[in-house]
Amino acid sequence: MTETGRLYGGSLYDLAAEEQLTDIIMEQLQEIRQIFGENPEYLSLLSEPSLAKGERLNMIDAAFGSQAEKYLVNFLKLLLEKNLLKDFGGCCDEYTRRYNVDRGIAEAVVTSAVALNENQLAALKAKLEKISGKKISLIQKVDPSVVAGIRVEVEGKQFDGTVQGRMSELSAKIKNVIV
Repeated sequence: MTETGRLYGGSLYDLAAEEQLTDIIMEQLQEIRQIFGENPEYLSLLSEPSLAKGERLNMIDAAFGSQAEKYLVNFLKLLLEKNLLKDFGGCCDEYTRRYNVDRGIAEAVVTSAVALNENQLAALKAKLEKISGKKISLIQKVDPSVVAGIRVEVEGKQFDGTVQGRMSELSAKIKNVIV
């Protein structure tokens, strides 16, 4: 995360906390981040210097003005005006980090060869919450190279129960065996 993302995302969080809007802005931030991720050409257009700044600001109003919290719309405009829209992801990351810290939430990334169903995710979440003593926010990733099993990363710790991970361990042990 860039220093810009940390600074601006933290400032947005402070404002949201002061106005008691942290939950609403968190939800809307995630939605806008998803929109930008699914429509990278829109983000490029908002950053296009050949378009007048006023026109680009109007595009933000048209897209989000009536649907998003005014502070978030103004935040997007501020990033646009300062040519910092490329740091929006970092701002979201810092906002989310602060939001999670304040609520005792740990983010866990679970990687598996195939998507887990709702029951499997719920069971994994319950187990992780019991182990960590925190609320868990699960992010699911699918990576066919893990072959089978799951890998979970939570609070900087990795629990690797994948075939790929076990094969790597065995390979390392074999390399260390003196014949």
